[in-house]
Amino acid sequence: MSAGEPGSVVRRMLLGSQLRRLREARGITREAAGYHIRASESKISRMELGRVSFKTRDVEDLLTLYGIVDETERTSLVSLAREANVAGWWHSYSDVLPSWFPTYVGLEGAASLIRVYEVQFVHGLLQTEAYARAVVRRGMKGASEADVEKRVALRLERQKHLVAENAPDLHIVLDEAALRRPYGDREVMRGQLQHLIEFSERPNVRLQIMPFSFGGHSGESGAFTILSFPESDLSDVVYLEQLTSALYLDKAEDVAQYEKALKELQRDSPGPAESRDLLRGLLQLS
Repeated sequence: MSAGEPGSVVRRMLLGSQLRRLREARGITREAAGYHIRASESKISRMELGRVSFKTRDVEDLLTLYGIVDETERTSLVSLAREANVAGWWHSYSDVLPSWFPTYVGLEGAASLIRVYEVQFVHGLLQTEAYARAVVRRGMKGASEADVEKRVALRLERQKHLVAENAPDLHIVLDEAALRRPYGDREVMRGQLQHLIEFSERPNVRLQIMPFSFGGHSGESGAFTILSFPESDLSDVVYLEQLTSALYLDKAEDVAQYEKALKELQRDSPGPAESRDLLRGLLQLS
């Protein structure tokens, strides 16, 4: 990947997981590792999760502590640290983004499989420009028009990944509520429904609608996203967005619970072809 692409986030996660394995192999505690580089135990934890940038000196000192003396191995890991610090393309949008969201943009851009359940509105990767503008205006009350347009531009930039040469697979279950709740006027909603119908026919998109008629279902806890990566060293990540923050879950038992919920949603929802018919029916009614 070239500089500034989502790979910087993934490189941080890869380097962090390698540093964790090296530390654990030597039986060194996070507290001891933190002390060695004049930092806290929580700093080591954030480094190992790939949540912070890496100082070259800290990586070199940790490698020494962990007994890594082979120059080739050291050079490889230090180079990974430098590459991991490259700012992503979304950096220029940081002034209109919540603090937790750039990490998600990086992970989404690096994922090979994106699995989603959405209930409030159409997922950002499948929004039309007009619908996205209506959603952003609703969510950024009082923001300047320039800031609104910048957030919309970021959403459209993210969508390019879905139609790129190495596009990820997107498996999404949309609750019917997301389609019934209007954002923008009638034409905006009609355009959004038409867009969903068209995108649902793409080979890398599996779109299902969870209809009201089904009743209660396994998505009762709300919207969530599961991100999977082509790198075997990286575990799946569940992303949960909240009002003032976001959670990134990567413990196997947590991920398994969300995978189970999504599989049930997929099983209980009409298949892609039937869901497309449902969308066409809503378009005729709109």
